Amino acid sequence: MELPLFPLHTVLFPGGQLPLKIFEQRYMEMAKTCLRDASTFGVCAIREGREVGAPAMPARVGCMATIGEWDMPQLGVLHILARGTQRFGVRSYRDNGMGLLIATVDLIENEPPSAISEEFTALIEIGSKLQDYTNGQYSPTPMQLADAVWLGYRLSELLPLPLELKQELLELTDPHERLRVLDGLIAPSARA
Repeated sequence: MELPLFPLHTVLFPGGQLPLKIFEQRYMEMAKTCLRDASTFGVCAIREGREVGAPAMPARVGCMATIGEWDMPQLGVLHILARGTQRFGVRSYRDNGMGLLIATVDLIENEPPSAISEEFTALIEIGSKLQDYTNGQYSPTPMQLADAVWLGYRLSELLPLPLELKQELLELTDPHERLRVLDGLIAPSARA
């Protein structure tokens, strides 16, 4: 499967939302095509390079996105809300001649919902507080605090973690391992 890529200095997780401000022609064309065809694009963290200018080197795992809402408050600037749907692995990529990366990708199966064990009670409380604090703006779905997949993704995107760690959390295929990593990051004072 081929997918246009939008390399960014952030990580999008399945079920999450990411507001984007698009002004570069290559991404304007990509967004127009996605809106016209109801198609998807891929969001990948940047391994090397910058968001603006020459194409950046993307991470090997990213998240497919659809365009939710969009607005053009001024000519040449498009605001979109990208919604994460499914992870993918980048097999190869090429520049389309306009600076847009087109990747050949393999889809990574979505993790099925999984019950959370009692060892992650502190994470459930933190997840609830973060969702309340952000008014749910990063997740269009209702809170699913009893689901290890949902909670792991929401904490991964909402906690102030380094980009490399967020990328590692996206790449993990076991939701309980993702929660174990997150649980290990919580300061003992946060548990009290």
